Amino acid sequence: MRLDLYWTNCLSSGLFLVITLRLLYSAQISTTMSVIGNAAVLVSASRRISQLKAPELLTVNLAVTDIGMALSMYPLSIASAFNHAWLGGDATCLYYGVMGMLFSVTSIMTLAVMGMIRYLVTGTPPKTGTRPEPISRENSISHNKNSVGIWLYAVLWAVLPLVGWGSYGPEPFGLACSVDWTGYGESLNHSTFILVLSVLCTFLPCLLILFTYFGIAWKLHRAYKSIQTQDFQYGNIEKKITLMAVMISVGFLIAWTPYVVVSYWSMHHARTQHLMSPFITLLPCLFAKSSTAYNPFIYFLFQCSARREQIGAGKDYLPSNTTCLYCEYPVELPPIYPFIHSIENPSQILPGACHQRHAWPRIMHSSPFTKAIL
Repeated sequence: MRLDLYWTNCLSSGLFLVITLRLLYSAQISTTMSVIGNAAVLVSASRRISQLKAPELLTVNLAVTDIGMALSMYPLSIASAFNHAWLGGDATCLYYGVMGMLFSVTSIMTLAVMGMIRYLVTGTPPKTGTRPEPISRENSISHNKNSVGIWLYAVLWAVLPLVGWGSYGPEPFGLACSVDWTGYGESLNHSTFILVLSVLCTFLPCLLILFTYFGIAWKLHRAYKSIQTQDFQYGNIEKKITLMAVMISVGFLIAWTPYVVVSYWSMHHARTQHLMSPFITLLPCLFAKSSTAYNPFIYFLFQCSARREQIGAGKDYLPSNTTCLYCEYPVELPPIYPFIHSIENPSQILPGACHQRHAWPRIMHSSPFTKAIL
């Protein structure tokens, strides 16, 4: 593993240094936004973990990869740029390559699994008059297994170059390390690793993402024609969650496509890559890593919209003679509550309760501000 002296020396040239520093200031802003945004996603998800749907659980997995990439990789690249050369030599280059492989494979496989789950569950709305149930313990365990499987798959590919199949090396501009794409064609070892990696960790996941979301669009077109009027809001919830997954997937593919193109170009033009402008290799790398910054904003945008739909849909599943009020302080209810036959004085209605005649009490969820149905 050897750093390319041509590109390392280019970092100290005047014009390149000025433009590179401007780009790196943008990278610092992107890193800060990524850490804050994805941390907010994790905090928000932890507060409503029992209410998360499968794609949202996978979005949490994606937030972990984004914040992991921002914390473990970006600072080293930024520091190397200000140093005008890669810091730490081969050891840090190897570390950077492993982290990049781990988080990149985890991200794209998470998006592929997210699309597959959305495809399987889309088009089967609940029966009229039934309320969508929160995620069960069994389903939660199943989705956790999906996440664990994705991470193990990524760890496998990150470790393979360490045990001799393929290798890691510096990027042409000398500010990052990844798979040694220029080794393609030099030996059977490097060539087979890059080919298999490309098929199993790039092309197949991308094809799966495209297939599942085209399939989802077709299923939504057919399924929701027959939904009755009272179920429209549930259909809107499903559409918004699906659209959130689509936007995150499309954003990921757009961000990483230029980097993939440049990487595959360097595979077949290793001897002439010094003729390529440093900006052609630097910009795609920075653009690819920007996806970690805007993913949280997509999540929060669609989460707020979907929660408004859930509030509206929840009212539709209650009987028409139910009065719902939201509490402003904690409410404690006994385990057995007598029937309420009538409410003579509306001013005596307990804040935070939904009163219905001839109804048993049922706690919907407990929190510092509890809502109940009586």
